[in-house]
Amino acid sequence: MKTIFSGIQPSGTISIGNYLGALRHFVPMQEENQCFFCIVDQHAITVPQNQTELRKNIRSLAALYIACGIDPEKSTLFIQSEVPAHSQLAWIMQCTAYVGELERMTQYKDKSAGKEAVSAGLLTYPPLMVADILLYNTDIVPVGEDQKQHLELTRDLADRFNKRYREIFTIPEPRIPQQGARIMSLQDPLKKMSKSDANQKAFISMLDDAKAIEKKVKSAVTDSEGTVRYDVENKPGVANLLTIYSLFTGRSIQELEQAYEGKGYGEFKAGVAEAIIATLGPIQEKYNALMESEELDQILDNGAEQANRVARKTLQKVERAVGLGRKKR
Repeated sequence: MKTIFSGIQPSGTISIGNYLGALRHFVPMQEENQCFFCIVDQHAITVPQNQTELRKNIRSLAALYIACGIDPEKSTLFIQSEVPAHSQLAWIMQCTAYVGELERMTQYKDKSAGKEAVSAGLLTYPPLMVADILLYNTDIVPVGEDQKQHLELTRDLADRFNKRYREIFTIPEPRIPQQGARIMSLQDPLKKMSKSDANQKAFISMLDDAKAIEKKVKSAVTDSEGTVRYDVENKPGVANLLTIYSLFTGRSIQELEQAYEGKGYGEFKAGVAEAIIATLGPIQEKYNALMESEELDQILDNGAEQANRVARKTLQKVERAVGLGRKKR
């Protein structure tokens, strides 16, 4: 049995890109692995957040995890800030990391570009991500291509700590989904779909209703050729819609190409929207029931207790290795 860790920021409702690239893959993982799924709310505050919205998004994301198939009887679902060991180990990892390493992180460079000032947390949050992973003796971290750099840093810092002090940390391996790891924007198919995109038409939220989904798919960028054909280089918009269609239905891209041979984009887009709605409908129904129940908070309370139990043990080993605190008699 392997240990798997993954975290998602509660900075708005997740998109179908998050679902196809991450959440749906988590469900089968929990059958044969020990899984820790974390709502990384401390990462969210590296940029300003509305307090009320943040708290709402935390519970909402937890409900979506469960509605998408995460079973709290098989996995540990918890909120990062409710496990103090995350921020405690993050400080030790900051002291293990070098400034140059953090300044080279792509996301720091992207988010700080053109700004007069950014928070120190934007620079130093990668060591918090490192702590998130290492606390649970993680073997595997499911990541998208854009997160590979962070996992490389995790491996480097774990190895550096182990050599400087003693062997405590497991060196985690990345697991990148072969299909669906990178769902693209509906308005700019050359960039990744993002729930924080300023253009609301660029992504489909997991909580969008049927009418909104139909409208967004209908306005998705394609091309003037009018042929439903998978060609990422020359037809990125159509290729992206074919990928989405395939992942939501389980039908191969080749089968979909044949099904829409000689048909226009209007009929094709209607099929894409229908496939998305058919999957999201039951998820949204379960989500709404959870948000109105006390069950959700009980699940999160239990998850925090389980996560604290494991995280504290790792932190104590680390602090003893570093020499912090008093020697226990």
